[in-house]
Amino acid sequence: MSDTDDWAERLRANRAEKDEFLDEHPQSPIPPEDRDDFDGLDYFEPDADYRVDATVTVHDQPDPVEMETSDGRTVRYERVVSFAFDLDGDSYELHGYKQEPDDEAIFVPFRDKTTGQQTYDGGRYMELETERDLEDGDEVAIDFNLAYSPFCAFSDTFSCPYPPEENWLETTVEAGERHE
Repeated sequence: MSDTDDWAERLRANRAEKDEFLDEHPQSPIPPEDRDDFDGLDYFEPDADYRVDATVTVHDQPDPVEMETSDGRTVRYERVVSFAFDLDGDSYELHGYKQEPDDEAIFVPFRDKTTGQQTYDGGRYMELETERDLEDGDEVAIDFNLAYSPFCAFSDTFSCPYPPEENWLETTVEAGERHE
């Protein structure tokens, strides 16, 4: 089995595990009365072209970014890193955020041309966990196949930050979770 086959198989297993959580777990964002009709999330087919290598720029003095939320509030994040990458022959940049400096994962919310069409109209999220602190010039893999809809896509009881305009990609990212 090739590395790509292994990757696709791991991705499918991860998706099955998430579907099981959403269907059965007490903390699922899907309201209990809707779970009988839930038969799994809708996903784009795994596509290795949406696994990109990105060059890191670290923000030593992180700028605060106020993000609007699905319930009309704003939440404050700090822009801690930027990722420069190529996709479909064009260059793009996404920013990564943290609410607290000791947060382990880097939060990467984004919109693209599928937003509101094939994907949740509030945008999608990715989280990047690194084994060490990132440094300028590091190369990291960003896998859009892991892009997911926030919990507020399933229930109004959740408040979710919307991706700031600086993370709106002017391209189509047909990877990750879809929204019917």
